[in-house]
Amino acid sequence: MKSTVLGTGAWGTTLAQVIVDAGHEVLMWGRNSDVVAEINSLHTNEKFLPGSILPESIIATTDIERALQFSDLIILAVPAQTLRANLQAWLPLITPEKILISTLKGIEADTHSRMTEIIAAELGISLDRVGLITGPNLAGELILRQPAGAVAASPQPEVVTAMIELFTTPYFRIYPSSDLVGCELAGATKSVIALAVGMAIGLGYGENTQSMIITRGLGEVARFGIGYGADPLTNLGLAGMGDLVASCGSPLSRNRTFGEVLGKSGSIEHAHLAMPKTVEGVASAKAIRELAHRVGVEVPIIEVVSEVVSGTMTPTAAMEHLMTVSLRAELL
Repeated sequence: MKSTVLGTGAWGTTLAQVIVDAGHEVLMWGRNSDVVAEINSLHTNEKFLPGSILPESIIATTDIERALQFSDLIILAVPAQTLRANLQAWLPLITPEKILISTLKGIEADTHSRMTEIIAAELGISLDRVGLITGPNLAGELILRQPAGAVAASPQPEVVTAMIELFTTPYFRIYPSSDLVGCELAGATKSVIALAVGMAIGLGYGENTQSMIITRGLGEVARFGIGYGADPLTNLGLAGMGDLVASCGSPLSRNRTFGEVLGKSGSIEHAHLAMPKTVEGVASAKAIRELAHRVGVEVPIIEVVSEVVSGTMTPTAAMEHLMTVSLRAELL
């Protein structure tokens, strides 16, 4: 199989290695000519994956037309909040037979749209041409070929089959799902919960506090998804609980790390300076809160995180507020 990865960041580069390891051809595209040149000449990407040596068969280009003509399988690995503008620029080059695979975990801040909704709307295609790869996949571990699993989600079985073939390696196991909405919402929402766990760590709280936030956060992820028609069992799998545990438990998680800096400093500006890379939970928190309110779902953790990243509440006040939320039966 031939495929194109749009994005030369940590995740795009890691997926390119996975694709090559699965026995397929890949061409990467990126705007940064220095990163592209480094991938082609040195087979490294020190900016995003320091210390890792990439397979020599991975090729990169800054020519978007060449990249989109290379294959009919297009993997999107660009920042979530830039997706719509990118698709609008690429529209004349994307022909109808292409399959678009999203790897993005976010909700568009302005429109509250899911990433696959944006893809379908901007390209004028059915969701049957769109897939999603998601799960507990930290690039810093997967690039080392450590065993991991992911979910390939799409309403179209043929798209799921293509993703399984494209990404399956001896160290990367892909599980099929038809619950595109549930997988996508879980992937976006867990980032906000990871911010809350990071803030707790930054404030000096231990495992009891973190476990409470993770567990109650999983409840918010599940209720939110169910409110939009997701399969409840999705939240018990890799796309739900699996991704949440990895994002909340690992120092490799950008959302958790950003939350830690925010908890220690109490300053959103300081956290942005310390963590200049894309942190999807920060951009998506307010949109997820609003989407939850539309279907009458209570999400107290997401609400306070949204207030903190908006600068209207301190991390300390957020933790204090969570301890005053009215109690209901634990599993509601």
